[in-house]
Amino acid sequence: MRFPPRITRIGTAAAVLSALLVGGTVATASPAAAAVGSICYGDLPSQAYDTLELIEQGGPFPYSQDGTVFQNREGILPSQSSGYYHEYTVITPGSSTRGARRIVTGEENQEDYYTADHYESFDLVDYGC
Repeated sequence: MRFPPRITRIGTAAAVLSALLVGGTVATASPAAAAVGSICYGDLPSQAYDTLELIEQGGPFPYSQDGTVFQNREGILPSQSSGYYHEYTVITPGSSTRGARRIVTGEENQEDYYTADHYESFDLVDYGC
């Protein structure tokens, strides 16, 4: 049986808990926090599976920006120290550029976030559904 990427390293409950906890306390709802939802692994576009597989393998990645530190300037993801998040391109068929789709990973807790709208909103990938 083949498990989806990263599921063997962290349980879904731990990923959700890590997304909700900031500094040991439950984060309060803010307008930015409302933009973080969840998405079932099976509901991701097929190109996201390719990106997650490349992350598991450590590359090679199609764009030089892949794997760079994601600054979370929008403040939508839970606040973490610089270098915690990294971004990877999810290829958009027919696009002549990188497009708007990304996977953003959190290193310590191994959470994966998907955005289809270039960081305007994020969905925590739920590997359990």
